[in-house]
Amino acid sequence: MTIGLNHYLILSAVLFAIGLYGALSRRNAVAILMSIEIMLNAVNIAMVALSQYVVPGLLTGQVFAVFIITVAAAEAAVGLAVIIAIYRRRQTVDVEQLDLMKW
Repeated sequence: MTIGLNHYLILSAVLFAIGLYGALSRRNAVAILMSIEIMLNAVNIAMVALSQYVVPGLLTGQVFAVFIITVAAAEAAVGLAVIIAIYRRRQTVDVEQLDLMKW
Protein backbone atom coordinates (compact mmCIF):
# COMPACT_ATOMS: atom_id res chain seq x y z
CA MET A 1 0.00 0.00 0.00
CA THR A 2 1.39 3.37 -0.97
CA ILE A 3 0.78 6.60 0.84
CA GLY A 4 -1.04 9.01 -1.44
CA LEU A 5 -2.23 12.58 -1.36
CA ASN A 6 -5.47 11.63 0.41
CA HIS A 7 -3.55 10.26 3.39
CA TYR A 8 -1.61 13.49 3.82
CA LEU A 9 -4.73 15.62 3.48
CA ILE A 10 -6.62 13.50 5.99
CA LEU A 11 -3.71 13.77 8.43
CA SER A 12 -3.62 17.52 7.87
CA ALA A 13 -7.37 17.85 8.43
CA VAL A 14 -7.23 15.78 11.64
CA LEU A 15 -4.33 17.85 13.00
CA PHE A 16 -6.10 21.07 12.08
CA ALA A 17 -9.29 19.90 13.80
CA ILE A 18 -7.34 18.95 16.94
CA GLY A 19 -5.65 22.33 16.95
CA LEU A 20 -8.93 24.17 16.39
CA TYR A 21 -10.60 22.27 19.21
CA GLY A 22 -7.67 23.03 21.50
CA ALA A 23 -7.67 26.72 20.62
CA LEU A 24 -11.40 27.07 21.22
CA SER A 25 -11.73 24.93 24.34
CA ARG A 26 -8.66 25.84 26.40
CA ARG A 27 -8.50 28.58 28.98
CA ASN A 28 -4.73 28.65 29.36
CA ALA A 29 -3.05 31.10 26.97
CA VAL A 30 0.02 28.90 26.51
CA ALA A 31 -2.15 25.93 25.52
CA ILE A 32 -3.97 28.14 23.02
CA LEU A 33 -0.63 29.12 21.47
CA MET A 34 0.38 25.46 21.24
CA SER A 35 -2.92 24.66 19.52
CA ILE A 36 -2.33 27.42 16.99
CA GLU A 37 1.11 25.94 16.30
CA ILE A 38 -0.52 22.55 15.64
CA MET A 39 -2.88 24.22 13.17
CA LEU A 40 0.04 25.88 11.37
CA ASN A 41 1.86 22.55 11.14
CA ALA A 42 -1.26 21.00 9.63
CA VAL A 43 -1.23 23.70 6.97
CA ASN A 44 2.46 22.95 6.33
CA ILE A 45 1.70 19.28 5.76
CA ALA A 46 -1.08 20.13 3.33
CA MET A 47 1.05 22.65 1.42
CA VAL A 48 4.00 20.30 1.00
CA ALA A 49 1.80 17.34 0.06
CA LEU A 50 -0.16 19.32 -2.50
CA SER A 51 3.03 20.71 -3.97
CA GLN A 52 4.58 17.26 -4.21
CA TYR A 53 1.59 15.61 -5.86
CA VAL A 54 0.21 18.44 -8.02
CA VAL A 55 3.44 20.01 -9.36
CA PRO A 56 6.20 17.53 -8.49
CA GLY A 57 9.07 19.43 -10.10
CA LEU A 58 8.55 22.72 -8.31
CA LEU A 59 9.32 23.52 -4.68
CA THR A 60 6.53 26.03 -4.14
CA GLY A 61 4.93 24.12 -1.25
CA GLN A 62 8.26 23.75 0.52
CA VAL A 63 8.99 27.47 0.13
CA PHE A 64 5.57 28.35 1.53
CA ALA A 65 6.19 25.92 4.40
CA VAL A 66 9.45 27.71 5.25
CA PHE A 67 7.60 31.03 5.30
CA ILE A 68 4.87 29.55 7.50
CA ILE A 69 7.48 28.17 9.90
CA THR A 70 9.10 31.60 10.06
CA VAL A 71 5.78 33.28 10.79
CA ALA A 72 4.97 30.62 13.40
CA ALA A 73 8.29 31.22 15.17
CA ALA A 74 7.69 34.96 15.23
CA GLU A 75 4.13 34.44 16.43
CA ALA A 76 5.31 32.16 19.23
CA ALA A 77 7.98 34.64 20.34
CA VAL A 78 5.62 37.62 20.37
CA GLY A 79 2.79 35.58 21.89
CA LEU A 80 4.96 34.27 24.72
CA ALA A 81 6.29 37.78 25.38
CA VAL A 82 2.73 39.10 25.65
CA ILE A 83 1.72 36.20 27.91
CA ILE A 84 4.71 36.81 30.19
CA ALA A 85 3.86 40.52 30.39
CA ILE A 86 0.24 39.72 31.22
CA TYR A 87 1.31 37.17 33.83
CA ARG A 88 3.60 39.69 35.51
CA ARG A 89 0.78 42.22 35.65
CA ARG A 90 -2.16 39.95 36.53
CA GLN A 91 -0.54 36.78 38.02
CA THR A 92 -2.66 34.57 35.73
CA VAL A 93 -2.67 33.24 32.18
CA ASP A 94 -6.35 32.29 32.24
CA VAL A 95 -7.86 33.99 29.22
CA GLU A 96 -11.31 34.25 30.83
CA GLN A 97 -9.90 36.45 33.60
CA LEU A 98 -8.15 38.82 31.24
CA ASP A 99 -9.98 42.05 30.65
CA LEU A 100 -7.30 44.47 29.55
CA MET A 101 -9.66 47.41 29.34
CA LYS A 102 -9.69 47.57 33.15
CA TRP A 103 -6.43 48.02 35.03
